[in-house]
Amino acid sequence: MVKSALIVGAGSGISASFARLLAREGYTLALAARSTAKLADLQAETSASALACDAAEPNQVAALFESVIRESGVPDVVLYNASARARGPLVDLKPAEVEHALRVSAYGGFLVGQQAAKHMLPRGSGAIFFTGASASVKGYAQSAPFAMGKFALRGLAQSMARELQSKGIHVAHFVIDGGVRNPATGRLEPADAPDSFLDPDAIAQTYLAVLKQPRSAWSLEVELRPWVERF
Repeated sequence: MVKSALIVGAGSGISASFARLLAREGYTLALAARSTAKLADLQAETSASALACDAAEPNQVAALFESVIRESGVPDVVLYNASARARGPLVDLKPAEVEHALRVSAYGGFLVGQQAAKHMLPRGSGAIFFTGASASVKGYAQSAPFAMGKFALRGLAQSMARELQSKGIHVAHFVIDGGVRNPATGRLEPADAPDSFLDPDAIAQTYLAVLKQPRSAWSLEVELRPWVERF
């Protein structure tokens, strides 16, 4: 039986590496982002469908799942990889920008997680993954909105796992504690600091390993960092 996956917040980094890996594993893929133009190469490489969706809009998220299910059935795995930031001194932050960051990083995770759970529960199986960050566990100066969103996403994952795990739904949260290498955006470690960024292909391997875990020993959270990173 062919399995299917939905990645929300797809792009050129972690999500692309996970998509390629799932494609090699034989999954039918659906990629969702606010703009699908950036997904053309990945779509061609993985034979995925690409769908436009603002993850912070309930009607668009519901329509996304309806479209995916119509094409390939209820996804076996859903990854929420979207996030947004608003940077700057606390007193200078614009409320509208903070609201946007929270809607994408946290509220969108709730909307996608809710839809995934709604459709997976009748089947009694599935996996719902969330991409976290260093900001999931520690807030940095001049980055309060990102920490607020990622802390909330982590809390969502914990709550969902405790509610859904006994019903066959594997919920896992991944703390990506460090910068992620991304040649597409020019994000590469300097020559004098090799391995200072995480390799997105290595991260994807961990996602896949968690996806394949026997349910007698499911992980709720995995923390990943470069081996040279200080704790």
